[in-house]
Amino acid sequence: MRIAFLTGVLLLTLPGETATHSQIELTARKARGHVGVSCSVSGVKLDCDYHASEKFPMQSVYKLPIAMAALDAIEHGKFTLESKVRFLPSDRIAPDQHSPLQKARPKANVDVRVEELLELALTESDGVASDLLLKELGGPNAADQYVRNLGIDGIRIVDTEKQLGKDDGLQYRNYATPRAMVSLLRRLADDSPFSREHTAMLLNWMTITGTGEHRLKAKLPSGTEVAHKTGTSGQNRTVTNATNDVGLITLPNGTKLAIAVFVADSAADANVREAVIADIAYDVWKSASQHQ
Repeated sequence: MRIAFLTGVLLLTLPGETATHSQIELTARKARGHVGVSCSVSGVKLDCDYHASEKFPMQSVYKLPIAMAALDAIEHGKFTLESKVRFLPSDRIAPDQHSPLQKARPKANVDVRVEELLELALTESDGVASDLLLKELGGPNAADQYVRNLGIDGIRIVDTEKQLGKDDGLQYRNYATPRAMVSLLRRLADDSPFSREHTAMLLNWMTITGTGEHRLKAKLPSGTEVAHKTGTSGQNRTVTNATNDVGLITLPNGTKLAIAVFVADSAADANVREAVIADIAYDVWKSASQHQ
């Protein structure tokens, strides 16, 4: 067992971690693309970083930092959960983009509560809801600056869902490194910037979401709590640009495992891409659980 010190925290590098990293590498090859992984459990050094400092298109994963920026604005009195944002016809996104809100209110011209927008963005990955939150914040730069103000570098929020729908190439500008995303998740788990009530609300939405059933949580034991956010692109020619899942997995002893798995530019089909995420999550969960 190796002992290392990092920023004043004792970290234990545990036996078998090299095997975990090797398994991640083997699993990643199945994606026939570019895979990035990072993970963290407080007090334990898990050897699971794989292309962890490289940039990956977030797709709808970016709705998590956008939601966090909105909650920060609420806590600073800029608006409230009860505030209403006007959904204008000009806010509508392309028909092939995902928005239950737009589907339910196709003519727009309605006011929507901020709380509903947050819930739709996190539980349904609703593109219009996310864009309306950005509109209320003052644009993507406000959400981007919020993340930087947390001291996290490696996440960039540049374009809205509406803009992404017009140009596939823009998705690479809304990027995150796996390591930076895990840092954001760790902040939420260990030292939340929000009140207890708002933190619980955010984590609950991330837990009850119906997206990603075959990703991070797919191979974990039944009943394992996973608070997560997925992101998925369309297919560009012969590859799928992004198949992602990031989140907090509650280990058997109650501690939180933060994990981010990004699969970019993959030539594999959807079942394989999701299985890669599920297998990596299970291997990391198993390693972390054994040493708690």
